[in-house]
Amino acid sequence: MLNFLQTQLARTPRRPPTRTFASTLRHLGALGLFFLAILDSSPIPTFGGPDILTAILSASHRDPWYEYAATATAGSVLGAYLTFRVARHAGSAYLDKKFKKSKLAKFLKLFKRWGSGTLAASAAIPIPTPTSMFFAAAGASDYPLGKFLVIVTIARAVRYSAIAFVADRYGRHFLRVLRHPMQYWGWMLLFVTLTIALIAGGILLSRRLETSSV
Repeated sequence: MLNFLQTQLARTPRRPPTRTFASTLRHLGALGLFFLAILDSSPIPTFGGPDILTAILSASHRDPWYEYAATATAGSVLGAYLTFRVARHAGSAYLDKKFKKSKLAKFLKLFKRWGSGTLAASAAIPIPTPTSMFFAAAGASDYPLGKFLVIVTIARAVRYSAIAFVADRYGRHFLRVLRHPMQYWGWMLLFVTLTIALIAGGILLSRRLETSSV
């Protein structure tokens, strides 16, 4: 009887495992990363998806790490440009529709005061931040398109290059930190402190340059 059941089970065709959205993107490699980076620069949240996927692909060593960094940067800049253009065409109505009205007034005030500093910081910090909000605010305001693309490109290139390089060198250890950041709160605290210091330095430098040019 046991042999009969084993034979029948062996003959029964097995259903292929259901592939999730995340596994599909990982299977697509650089192409999946490109589309995820575009999505990440839109109002649809991905919660750091391009960062994690860049690290996973770089740690796999299927292709050089800088190819994944360049792919993520290109997709992110394209998504940022699309968000910028839609917001510029629709104006403040786009912001009212896509984001919470209770936060818009404070957010726009912050952007108008710090401008390039907030844009660069939000694009460079490798943690989930409302980056698309800054992209839309830049588009809805009179922010120059050329300056916008330069800042976003540089900030994203630095961000994804750093992630890809570290993942290529340290592999699973780096992925573990990305997936379970609270288990490494000491390192995360150090990272946040350094990030705040860099942002503050960038804002001060930006203000000095603007003051000297007046």
